[in-house]
Amino acid sequence: MPAQREFVPALGKAEFTNAYDKVIAIMTREKRWRPLVAKALALTPGETVVDIGAGTGSQAILLKTQTPDIRMIAIDPDPQVLAIARAKAEATRAAIEWHEGFGDEAHDHLGEGFADAVVSSLVLHQCPMEVKSGILASAFRLLKPGGRLVIGDYGLQRTFLMRNLFRQVQMADGFEYTQPNAEGILNELIPAAGFAALEERHVLPTHTGSISIYHAVKPA
Repeated sequence: MPAQREFVPALGKAEFTNAYDKVIAIMTREKRWRPLVAKALALTPGETVVDIGAGTGSQAILLKTQTPDIRMIAIDPDPQVLAIARAKAEATRAAIEWHEGFGDEAHDHLGEGFADAVVSSLVLHQCPMEVKSGILASAFRLLKPGGRLVIGDYGLQRTFLMRNLFRQVQMADGFEYTQPNAEGILNELIPAAGFAALEERHVLPTHTGSISIYHAVKPA
């Protein structure tokens, strides 16, 4: 079903969506942090993975390419980015199930308690607080007991330089939504959603602030 709610598009405005992949590749050092997200997931053949806020599909395609025998499901509310994602997946012959829908409603679209892992990248920083919490709650409901959550996103901006570089993101995506991430809110929201054993495994400086890789589990 087409999305009816408002959301912040990729790069803040819909007219910039076609440039998203190029901008992300250059400005976020994507080739460094996306493989670290994949490493943190530690996928094995036969597992089911859900990518919440899959965007143009870069993370989902990487995961499916690295471990072809997983079931890869991706959901995003933006039909424009999903069209790009589908085309990229077809070009790489990556068999991915694409769904149009909001991340905080992912469990309603897909079901509950079936996924071995949930991943989300560069999504939470551009969401209102209630949606950040809703996405994490939905991820929790998607997962089997013992399932893993891995998030690659802007987290606590620890230095003066990173805070100033992150202002580029804030000007695109809005200060109200992004500032909580810069202040480290994900370290509070992830456990609040029910997850345990939270680790911030990596903090990578980029041209747009630091990106953190978080790993947590749904208690068995």
